[in-house]
Amino acid sequence: MSLQERKQRERADRARLIVATARELAEQQGWDAVTTRRLAERIEYSQPVLYSHFRGKREIIGAVALEGAAEMAAALRAATAAADGPRARVVALARAYLDFADRNPAVYDAVFQLDGGLAFAREDTPAPLKDAFAALLESLAEVAGEGVDPALFTETFWAALHGLATLTRAGRLPPEHTGPRVELLVDRLALL
Repeated sequence: MSLQERKQRERADRARLIVATARELAEQQGWDAVTTRRLAERIEYSQPVLYSHFRGKREIIGAVALEGAAEMAAALRAATAAADGPRARVVALARAYLDFADRNPAVYDAVFQLDGGLAFAREDTPAPLKDAFAALLESLAEVAGEGVDPALFTETFWAALHGLATLTRAGRLPPEHTGPRVELLVDRLALL
């Protein structure tokens, strides 16, 4: 391995460490606790080293969001792959989405709530974000209904899931009713 290859590998390792540490700190204490100073202390690098990888917290949030979107897409696909039939797939998709939001609140916020400098629903949307949407579309397109644009239906269903996730996490909706809400959403919006 050449010296340049080793330096590139070390740089990539440092970037992964910064992202992992930011994510861990955000999950433990919230995004307000994630500062470049705190990250530098935790990973035992100077702040200039952090800034050589990311221009600031916004870019770090963006990196966490991209990682989280890829994880969400994998979780959605795993949940729907095990389901038998369209209704079961949509229920599994909804439950997996809400479970991901519940288990990974800081990551969910990085993807959907915070400014990570990422473009959504545009040509220059990063691939992990497009893939997370595609993971939703794969199961929802088959239940969109005749004459309904599958992407538009997916956006609407996704908005409903996001609302449920956000309102439940904020304590506005009791979590014990999540199951019946999913059933109602699937039966009424997807007409299954």
